[in-house]
Formats: sequence, structure tokens, C-alpha cells
Amino acid sequence: MNWILLVIIAVLFDVFRIFIDNYVSDVYFKKRSAVSQKMFYGFADAITGIGALSILIPSLGITNYSTAGFLLLSGVFSAVAGIPYLKALEIDDSTNLGIFIQLAPVLYLIIGWCFLGEAFSPMQLIAFFFILAAPLLIVITSRKRSRQTKLKAVIYAFIYVCISVIGNLIFVKANAGSANFVESLAFFLLGKGVSNIIIIWAKPKWHQRFKDVIKTSKGKALRPMVSNFLISLIKDFSYRGALVFAPTVALASAASDSAEPIVIFFMGLLLTLIWPKFGREKLNRRSILIHLAATVLVVIGVVLLQM
Repeated sequence: MNWILLVIIAVLFDVFRIFIDNYVSDVYFKKRSAVSQKMFYGFADAITGIGALSILIPSLGITNYSTAGFLLLSGVFSAVAGIPYLKALEIDDSTNLGIFIQLAPVLYLIIGWCFLGEAFSPMQLIAFFFILAAPLLIVITSRKRSRQTKLKAVIYAFIYVCISVIGNLIFVKANAGSANFVESLAFFLLGKGVSNIIIIWAKPKWHQRFKDVIKTSKGKALRPMVSNFLISLIKDFSYRGALVFAPTVALASAASDSAEPIVIFFMGLLLTLIWPKFGREKLNRRSILIHLAATVLVVIGVVLLQM
């Protein structure tokens, strides 16, 4: 499958994932530690990974245990990255988070420069400033009372991106030694699922709050979470497939990140208009103009990265 098509699929499903995460965090886990919902995703990922590997056992192509170990490790990083991601969603809305996490292609290039000997072009250095200016614009233009909150969300988003980038690079590197991409994804899901379960059970407050939410919502919280899990599976398959099959990891990340803030911005406006409880975005003129300006900065920066 063409890696560009995989990027398009990944962007669309990732946008829906972010909005559903925001909805579940605000409606069901407000002030109840949104991280606790990782218990559900942990079991779902682990069961899916084990099920896929069971089906693939007769034709498993991974004979190198270190390859399987690195694929599992990439899942561990994905699980850990979910903590600052959900913490950021507890603080800020989907549109802001979508802008904050557009630092990924910059980090891919920095890591390539540090460890792979790749050089920056003058245009890419200019691109860095455009991308970094977007979250800075959101923070500076926010009200004084919310400025500190916005900054906290930026920090959580930055930590999320750093951990995710490292996990994705491990996955791409490990997949080079795997004979089957689906098999690689199964190991990734297994590592992610088991890690999520361990993370939640290591902190009693989190798994107790998950149980409380399910009980008080009479199971209604599970409906969007099940939908989100299926959406996340498609997103994981598409995005990691694009990272593996694209000419370079940074190129696939840049292509994805240039489209995602635009889709998030317009999807946020549309959903807020037709389904306010789900979109949950601020629709005053000032907020729209600021988000539009930040989105334009991100898109310009990511496009420049590819030159």
C-alpha cells in the first residue's frame, strides 16, 4: 500500500481518536484521573496482540529474540507516552493539543542529526521557528489566569511527543529485522497492552477510579472507549506502516503532521456546531483566529521541513 495513502488514513483516524479521548476525559473522567482509562486499553491491546500472535504462530517470521524484544519495547514507550498525553487532555482541548504535538518531525530531524549524522538545511532551521511559534502563540495569547495552565499542557504534550518519537524509531528500526509488518504490530500491541496494565495496577488510585467511573456511568463510558480502541488499531497500523514504508521517517511524520492540525481545527469547529458535547471547542472570534494563525504556522513549518 502506498505510504501516502497510509498517512491520510492515519491522520483521519488519529483526529477522531483525539476528539473521543477528549470527550471521554471531560465527560466521564473529569477530576477522576483520565489516565485510569488506560486499564481498558491495556487489556484490549494485550488481548489483541496475543490473539494476533496466536493466529500467526504457524508462520511467525521473527527468529531473532532481540527483534521481538525491541518491538515489545516500542509498545512500552507507547504506553508510557499515554500518561502525559491524557494529562494534557485533562488540562486543555483537542485543538490546542493537536497544535502542541506538531513538534514530532522536528524531533525526528534532531535525533537524525545527533545519532545518524544527518545535517540541517537553512530552510529546515527556519521551519523549526515556525513550528515552535505555534504553541508559543497559544500560550502568550491566553488569558493571564489560564496562561500557566496552557504552559503546563505544552510541557505534557512535549513529553508525550518525545517519548512517542523514541518509541516509533525503535519500532521502525526493529521492523527492519521482521519478515511481517502485521506480526511486528502484534508484538507492539502486546508490549503496549501489558505495560498499560502494569502502569494502572502499580497505582491503586488509578484502577479504583476506573472501576468507579464504569460503575457510576452504568457502563456507558465503555461505549466510546471500545470505539476508540478500534479507531486506534487502524491508526496504529496506518501510521506505523507509513513510518516503515516511507523513504524516511521524518518525511512520513512531516506529511502526517502538516495535515493533522488542519483537520483537527476544522473538525473541531464542525463537531462543536453539530454536536457541542462532543466537539467541546471554544467558538468565539478571538479563539478561532488564534487557532487559525497557530495552525497556519505549523503547516508552513512542516512544509518547509520537507524542502
